[in-house]
Order: sequence, then C-alpha cells, then structure tokens
Amino acid sequence: MSEDPAAAASRRIDTDPDPAACADLLATAFAREPAVSWICGGAHSARARWFRATLHTHAGLAGARRTALVDTDGRLLAAAVLTPPGATPPAGARALWAARTLLGSGPQTLGRTLRYLDATEGRAPAGAWTLEFVGVRPDLTGRGVGRTLLDHVLTTTPGAVHLTTADPANVPLYRRFGFTTLGEIPLGPLTVTSMARVPRRQQDFDVA
Repeated sequence: MSEDPAAAASRRIDTDPDPAACADLLATAFAREPAVSWICGGAHSARARWFRATLHTHAGLAGARRTALVDTDGRLLAAAVLTPPGATPPAGARALWAARTLLGSGPQTLGRTLRYLDATEGRAPAGAWTLEFVGVRPDLTGRGVGRTLLDHVLTTTPGAVHLTTADPANVPLYRRFGFTTLGEIPLGPLTVTSMARVPRRQQDFDVA
C-alpha cells in the first residue's frame, strides 16, 4: 500500500514515549511473531502483561532508549526499544521482573523467556547496542511507518546495532537496512537468527 504524503508529513519522532504505551503497542504488533507467541502463548492479556513487565524493567536501565513514531495527537504508530552496550538490570530489578512475569503471565512464560535470553545473550558484537523490539500498529503495516522509525533509530544510534529474530520473513527485511547474519540458534520449535549492522565508518576504523 502506498504511503499517504499528508499522513507522512503529520508524523513526528518521540524520543521519550511512555513505557506502558509502547508495551501495549508492541503486544498488538507482536501477536503473530514466532518467539513472542512461543514465550507468551496466544492470549493477548498474557502478552500485554509480559511486555509491560519487560519494558518497565528496561526503562530503569541507564542509557536505555525508547523511540516512537506518533501522529499529531501523540498516538503511537510504531515503537522501538534499544539497550545500550553491556547494560543489564541489577539483581533486584531482575527479581522484580521475574515476579511480575510469573504472576502476570505464568510460569511457562517466565521459563521460556529465560531460555530465550540464555540462548541469545552474548551473541552481540562487542560495543553493540541491542534492538530489543521494533513494532508497528497492525493497521499501518506497509505504509512506511516502520521504515521511517527504523531509519531514525539506526541513524541516531552511536555504533553497531544487534538484534535477534525468530521470524524468517524479517531476515531479508533487516538485510535491506544493512544487517548481516551472524548465525542461527535453535531453540525449541524456533530458529533464531542473530544479526548485526555495523556503520561503514566503524567498519573502516576496525579494519584500519
């Protein structure tokens, strides 16, 4: 579907969107994403509580970034969540996240989240940011919303960006944004692809 120029002109970037609003948008955007479906099951309520617990904890990280594309009324159209290099929640925050996830989404969701993290952590290149989530409101897919947000995120993030995806359809999409595949990780019914994007200036510096 072609992008409406008037609609595109009315959008703006919000660099400090509400974590709960981002969580609600992502819970809807990730309704059919393989990893989130495996972790949370099919219930929207469990998925929404999982995203809320996760983004609440993420918001407490020093340097953590949330970025959204919003309309003229401030309604979220798309959201992205990034973690700075080497940032991890302290033990107390991790315990609180685990309790919220257990109570809100159940023991299977907690266990599978931990399995996913155990399988994928440590895959990022040294010094890379991690793109944890990027999602678009479902009724706006194919209208340039996701591209606008991801272009902004990638051009304003200082250094390499790492991500993982369990959706094979996402791999060629991310390649068009300059990501390359680092490897594939089998996890239960999933095949998780680890990818990274290194800015050209950093590649030149590393080679030199």
